[in-house]
Amino acid sequence: TNQAQSLKSIFYISLLSFSALSTTASCKDSESWFSKLLVRKIEPTKEPHSRMLSDKEIIYALHTHNVRPDSMSNYLNNYKTTVALINDKKANLSCDLVASWTVQVGDMDQCLHLWKYTGGFEKIDQAKEDLWNDPEYLSLMHERSKFLRSRHLQYLLAFSYWPQIASRPGKNIYEMRSYRLTPGTMIEWGNNWARAINYRKHNNEAFAGFFSQIGRLYNVHHIWCTYWLFMPPFIVIYIHILISLVTGYKSLQDRKETREASWRTPGWDECVAYTVPLIRDMHCRVLAPTEFSPTQ
Repeated sequence: TNQAQSLKSIFYISLLSFSALSTTASCKDSESWFSKLLVRKIEPTKEPHSRMLSDKEIIYALHTHNVRPDSMSNYLNNYKTTVALINDKKANLSCDLVASWTVQVGDMDQCLHLWKYTGGFEKIDQAKEDLWNDPEYLSLMHERSKFLRSRHLQYLLAFSYWPQIASRPGKNIYEMRSYRLTPGTMIEWGNNWARAINYRKHNNEAFAGFFSQIGRLYNVHHIWCTYWLFMPPFIVIYIHILISLVTGYKSLQDRKETREASWRTPGWDECVAYTVPLIRDMHCRVLAPTEFSPTQ
């Protein structure tokens, strides 16, 4: 009896081993959909990730200001004066305002200001030293503090594979999609999006792509430009195709339809499948340029 039970155990073990080998072989033959949900191993490198993904001589500062709901108008006037002051000192400062936005959907009563510093962190240090010794600038900062609930600063680098940032004319709205990635996955994110961005070029909607260098780390910001068109309906219908080819979307509804069309582009779904497991959380904001923003 004991010998029979032993033989039976050996039989079941052999059967399970054969089943496991068969399953392994079939998985090697074709990649399963489940494997796309697993984060692939990133090989160690002696190069910093930021050097592999970007030009470190150009730094972007993203200022996020949460404004008191009853003080938005005063706040915007104050910041407009601050921008004019910095522009007057441009001979001594290597910084330029790229964009200023107010949030229309998402974190309400919030303003975002994107500044560009050419020359690395050395130029940021010089600009801070100059401005913090300027009485007029300090007075504007003191006045602005009365209009704010909180603020946050991130220093960012632009992804090298993203299109060059160019100011947009006319009436546009922008969409900022912000992602917090799992630490150690930035290279894999970059590798996948270097391919994915090609599927979104046909509408000229890509405005900028950044990853954080100082501040909240492993943050990625993708900014898309959306054309906001105010025209009679018959004119909109007549030029809809031309506008979509050269500018982006004409409305939020057009944005929705274009994003849905991206899923029908071969390869887009695969890039999304590989990048979703890298994300810890994400959020989206719809932005409108301020009147003093260089990009509209």
